[in-house]
Amino acid sequence: MTNSAPPEPSSFRIGIDLGGTKIAGALLGPAGDIRAEIRVAAPKGSPQATVEAVAGLVAALEQTAGIHSGAATVGVGMPGSPSPSTGLIRNANSVWLNGTTFEADLAAALGRAVRVANDANCFALSEATDGAGADAKTVFGVIIGTGCGGGVVVDGKLLVGRHGIAGEWGHCPLPWAGTGEHPGERCWCGRYGCMETWVSGTALAADHARVTGDVLSGEAVARAAAAGDIGARASLDRHASRLARGLAMISNILDPDVIVLGGGLSKLGHLYSDLPRLMAPYMLTSEAVPQIRPPRWGDAGGVRGAAWLWNDRFQTTKL
Repeated sequence: MTNSAPPEPSSFRIGIDLGGTKIAGALLGPAGDIRAEIRVAAPKGSPQATVEAVAGLVAALEQTAGIHSGAATVGVGMPGSPSPSTGLIRNANSVWLNGTTFEADLAAALGRAVRVANDANCFALSEATDGAGADAKTVFGVIIGTGCGGGVVVDGKLLVGRHGIAGEWGHCPLPWAGTGEHPGERCWCGRYGCMETWVSGTALAADHARVTGDVLSGEAVARAAAAGDIGARASLDRHASRLARGLAMISNILDPDVIVLGGGLSKLGHLYSDLPRLMAPYMLTSEAVPQIRPPRWGDAGGVRGAAWLWNDRFQTTKL
């Protein structure tokens, strides 16, 4: 993500959540209040069409909010991110953007500088700024949905790392693997047993199908468990154990004050009571178990975090 300055300070910020099927945008006022929100379908297969769609959304947000064109800063969160060394997009699920100069192209289309970051980083920044981790020094934001991502905020700054991959715990292996957990399933990254293959919503559904033979979505597994299905309850227990071990590994390294869960599985209420207990045996000291909190902003975290990329208090660091 570049740290170029806007032509002049602005108290209005636009955040864009660029997904594979939809693009969500919000314009925030000086106090972080949402002045306008718009969602549009995401174009498929065309980098230029994606740039035009985002630029059109920015214009529509400014018009809806009643501010003049170019008055707001623009931040974009997306699965994937620009390479700090080349500026080229990598690891985007909108694969047609990989290898493109999307950030520079969007800046040219808008006539102003933009900032682009990974969506998990935007989620973490949102919750650390004015969300569930606003009172914490070190926040680890976790996305457990279709995939598994993470972002780190320390003293109000995103910790992106030298190569922009800090917080990508989804491609660390499951720690303290038990019987039947090694080597694990093959991940899209080419390796086996990544956290993403164990704790994402997709992984929960796949594990339940392997063990029970029932093909259900992650949400459906949770509903079945709530209705008394023993097999579904066991699937949630296995999932919580694996999530706890992964978060304990991160906590032993990072020692965060707060872990905020995001994504579809963050709605599983038992995680907030079960994870601290399940993490404790794997921590160097049980006193170091961080608080596990649900997100304040829910699905709006992505756009809010993208908007906050332009808050001078919340800049990135490559420590």
